[in-house]
Amino acid sequence: MSVGRSWDVVVAGAGSVGTPAAMYLAEKGLSVLCVDPMASAGQGNNKCAIGGIRATHGEPAKVRLCLESIDVFSSWAERHGEEIGWVRGGYTYVAYDGKTESLLRGMLPGQRAAGLDIDWVDAATIRRIVPGIDPEGLLGGTWSPRDGSASPMSSCYAFCRRARSLGASFSFGERVTSLESSGSRITEVVTDRGRYSCGAFLNCAGNEARRLGGMAGLDLPVFPDCHEGGVTEPVRSFFTPMVVDIRKAPGSANYYFYQHSTGQVVFCITPDPPILGASTSETSEFLPLVAPRMVSLWPRLANLKVRRTWRGCYPQTPDGSPIVGGAGPENHFVAAGMCGQGFMLGPGVGSLLSRLATGEPAEGDGMVLSALRADRSWSSQEALK
Repeated sequence: MSVGRSWDVVVAGAGSVGTPAAMYLAEKGLSVLCVDPMASAGQGNNKCAIGGIRATHGEPAKVRLCLESIDVFSSWAERHGEEIGWVRGGYTYVAYDGKTESLLRGMLPGQRAAGLDIDWVDAATIRRIVPGIDPEGLLGGTWSPRDGSASPMSSCYAFCRRARSLGASFSFGERVTSLESSGSRITEVVTDRGRYSCGAFLNCAGNEARRLGGMAGLDLPVFPDCHEGGVTEPVRSFFTPMVVDIRKAPGSANYYFYQHSTGQVVFCITPDPPILGASTSETSEFLPLVAPRMVSLWPRLANLKVRRTWRGCYPQTPDGSPIVGGAGPENHFVAAGMCGQGFMLGPGVGSLLSRLATGEPAEGDGMVLSALRADRSWSSQEALK
């Protein structure tokens, strides 16, 4: 085992959160080492993401983080000359019953107060936004026009390239095995390949976040569960938004889909009850579960052929919101438990952590850190998790 150099920050995890965090920390002038057990950036849950990016959440802290993320995704090509697949297609949550309508309408004041551009629109508007959607019983829905989508892999690689250009180092095929402390501070990060002195340690380890938290004396309530997604053959563009139906049905809590810029329709479902664990083996149950729900909502989808399916993990917390900020040792920080939203939260979280590390808070950072702290009560539930 070799003894490595000293770093201002060692980041565990080069995925949807750790990679933009490394980028923003390096942008602040800090020396950064990002370690990951995979062969390259974005090879964990990032590569399973379907690409949706929304600030449409029920938790104001997540709204604020994702608004910052949307600014990053939407301006990346102009600022850095790289295309990452950004499309501002918007999000619509549709309502076919009074309970769903009441829930969606009830969140609007808090969402708007957090800065989200969102409104309730009538059934006719939903039919215009999603031509051919089932009109029977449609009451309307919410419409967030500034939400969108991008390529998870292109984005992660772009963040990694920029982080490196700013001086950050990445070490792949390397797993954190322990943390060594002196007093109330972590002094060294030990891996299966070396050891590194550090000024701070950042846990962005996704499925492994709880294991690493234990090394710092924390019991982080982060437990992955399994979700499957699929993609169809490409067809001519016929709609733009992400369509989300949060009604429960036997075997599933909700489902959502959008048409990618390539013409393919990408879709996912939330199993109910959850399928706990970190298995990434796709199943034969997924398509028979999601296809009838999608076709019932929008009959014209029945004409599409599915090209492939896959399975990834959502590192969940008890309340459906992530853990972000300092926890345990005074130089130990956590950005974990993204609940399947690491891709859309990543740039906003990374930027926030860089401000926290350098003592340069922005307006609203205190509210976000308070809401997402590791020692919160976990008594509430994010309605749009």
